[in-house]
Amino acid sequence: MTLDHQLRTDLAAIVEPQLVRTLGELGFLGTLDEVNGATVVELVLPVTGWPNLALLNVAITQRAPGATVVVRAMDEEELLGLRNFLRGAMAAPAGPGQHEHGTDAQPRFLDRLSKTRVLGISSGKGGVGKSSVTVNLAIALAQSGYDVGVLDADVYGFSLPKMLGAVNDPIVLGDTVIPTLAHGVRCVSMGYFVPDEQPVIWRGPMLHKAIEQLVTEAWWDEPDFLLIDMPPGTGDVALTLSEVLPRIEMYVVTTPQAAAQRVAQRSAYAARKLKLSVRGVIENMSWFTGVDATRYEIFGAGGGAQLAKELGIALLGQIPLDTTLREGGDVGAPIVVTHPDSEAAQAFVALAKTIAAQGPARVYRQELQLM
Repeated sequence: MTLDHQLRTDLAAIVEPQLVRTLGELGFLGTLDEVNGATVVELVLPVTGWPNLALLNVAITQRAPGATVVVRAMDEEELLGLRNFLRGAMAAPAGPGQHEHGTDAQPRFLDRLSKTRVLGISSGKGGVGKSSVTVNLAIALAQSGYDVGVLDADVYGFSLPKMLGAVNDPIVLGDTVIPTLAHGVRCVSMGYFVPDEQPVIWRGPMLHKAIEQLVTEAWWDEPDFLLIDMPPGTGDVALTLSEVLPRIEMYVVTTPQAAAQRVAQRSAYAARKLKLSVRGVIENMSWFTGVDATRYEIFGAGGGAQLAKELGIALLGQIPLDTTLREGGDVGAPIVVTHPDSEAAQAFVALAKTIAAQGPARVYRQELQLM
């Protein structure tokens, strides 16, 4: 016999954490029955090994104590319905000549009036800890209550999935990618689609298409922050991101040494030539605090402050050198999660607060329009 309407309403209102929509909206709630006096709840999921199945089980049994949850994989028609729902939910309002849910509708977070702030984490060269900064900053923002996504656009040196500790691969629904979720942060990376040992040897047009697809065809919804881990330097990917994400705000990561500061300066100047807003400097590996509480400036001092002065922007944060930070990146245990009271973790928390308090860049690039 079918269970009462109230229970179905309660279960349909459960929010799926990865897609941030209710089970009812997503079509995830199947049949509700009683078998031998016990409640049986059917979940209809894109894959039977859905990443948040355990969390959904808990949420269901809280509303229906003693219930048994059975899982069924969606058929092709149900998968298409989910894909169409997600594409429609993330689409910006249609402009003149566009169908609201057509394939040419851009995601809402790309709209000029969107609440989403897109943060480009850049550097002039590799080896300055840009990806570590991206991962820990993203988690610190998520811990502050913000909806956060991370795109690993460093197509030649993708490392974010491993550093973030993401254990599940994204789920692909036709032309829509559902990012993985770890520590409250959604993540998509080229590393999910290319084997670790395989180098990416692509020309500019292929890179452009790949980055454009990762931006526009992933389920970012409309996050508060979307962080982009950019490749070092000023090559094709930086140019593509400036075209696909014209509202991107650039943050330059450097180390205290003068040589790194001079290279990072080129990255900032390149961003300005592309008419992108450069919002601040982040100095990584600023010092090492010994067991005697003495700060040792292993890589020198003053590079971040000098770069900020030359660019006319603020030095937003200094991240100390910490072996736990490095080890956490190697094994997927971010320091803001594993050692939240450490000096480095607290520096990331302070940096997140500073960036959030900045607010969005006030002047957006206006593209030319032919009338």
